[in-house]
Amino acid sequence: MPAYSTNMRFKFPIFAIILEIITIVLFAFFVEYDKGGHSHGSKEHGGHDRQSNDTEGDTNIRLYPMFQDVHVMIFIGFGFLMTFLKKYGFSSVGLNMLLAAFGLQWGLLMQGFWHGGGKIHVSVYRMINADFSTATVLISFGAVLGKTSPLQLLILTLLEITTFAVNEHIVADLLKASDAGASMTIHAFGAYFGLAVARMLYRPGLKNGHENDGSVYHSDMFAMIGTVFLWMFWPSFNSAIAEPGVPQLTAVVNTYLSLAACTLSAFAVSSLVEHRGKLDMVHIQNATLAGGVAVGTCADMAIGPFGAMLIGFLAGIISTLGFKFLSPILAANLGIQDTCGVHNLHGMPGILGGLAGIVAVQFGKKDGSAGMQAAALGSSLGFALVGGTITGLIMKLPIWGQPPDQNCFDDSIYWEVPEEEEENNESLTHGEHSKNKAEA
Repeated sequence: MPAYSTNMRFKFPIFAIILEIITIVLFAFFVEYDKGGHSHGSKEHGGHDRQSNDTEGDTNIRLYPMFQDVHVMIFIGFGFLMTFLKKYGFSSVGLNMLLAAFGLQWGLLMQGFWHGGGKIHVSVYRMINADFSTATVLISFGAVLGKTSPLQLLILTLLEITTFAVNEHIVADLLKASDAGASMTIHAFGAYFGLAVARMLYRPGLKNGHENDGSVYHSDMFAMIGTVFLWMFWPSFNSAIAEPGVPQLTAVVNTYLSLAACTLSAFAVSSLVEHRGKLDMVHIQNATLAGGVAVGTCADMAIGPFGAMLIGFLAGIISTLGFKFLSPILAANLGIQDTCGVHNLHGMPGILGGLAGIVAVQFGKKDGSAGMQAAALGSSLGFALVGGTITGLIMKLPIWGQPPDQNCFDDSIYWEVPEEEEENNESLTHGEHSKNKAEA
């Protein structure tokens, strides 16, 4: 038996209820409906101030379809993308929902506190930004997937969104950097925060792998559902908070083209590096999305259709090569056990997006300072690594009930698994034993 208890009977319910009660109390004092006729005091990633009830109503109606798209990405896209593990589907989708539900509440509060004083007015615009803050947690969740308890993940959500809000305030309000699709503030931040946590939670017992750390045919098919939803709705993700009009349309087009080019390069490189030219489903599930990540920072900039396609093309190559060659190196030499390969899908493409933004601003594709863009990238990486390290050390305390090595990547330690599944597994095992005896 491990030196810590994984029983969630009292610890998890009490902690979750206390968090929700605290959140409700904070909402009672600081949050109200957005009725228009006020200024938010900040443009929040390049958004626009509201001036009247009519304008506010029109804005909410205009943004609601994009909010729905982003919401689908958060709850279905991210959730199903992580169902590739053969015995961890309940946790991938279920805990994704738990973290997203708490994260969007906490995100509304934290971003509201940093973006203007007084009351926090809930509009569709703020709901989108709250979903964005939740995305950082779900990215980090991928790095520690299968190796953490629900309690640990609530701690991760609480601390990461708080850190994210501080960094976002610095990037958007103090540095005045442009990051419409959040390559730096969401993707690079979420990836390196998660990698820092994963390093702090390093498990020597998993150095040589785990029997459940892998996929089966149907689990990979479920993961492709997440990939397709994310791929289709990514133009909304990158354009939702862009300035309305031409910049917003530009963000849609740039993301659309970047994803298309990325998919071709990801398929091509996967075939190139795999045995006998075969395709690897891990690459297809993940690297085909890297174009949406990488074009984010300059999504609303007039970089030209060819520029967006070039960024996507490079992102697909970098991401696929990362899955094939870099992930094993990070695990073997640096002790970073990145379950979902978030470094390859979000980390490196996020940095590529930040660098592309620096170049684009330098060449006058959008008003601003290339130096401030570089500072924003540095801020995002710095807050992610420091915040992730501190969060990982807190999550490492045995009181949070993390699973022992032998129970990692297995739903049954925290979920009621249907009996027929267990019976099927037993019958299969019995059948294999009988077959082995007969052969002997």
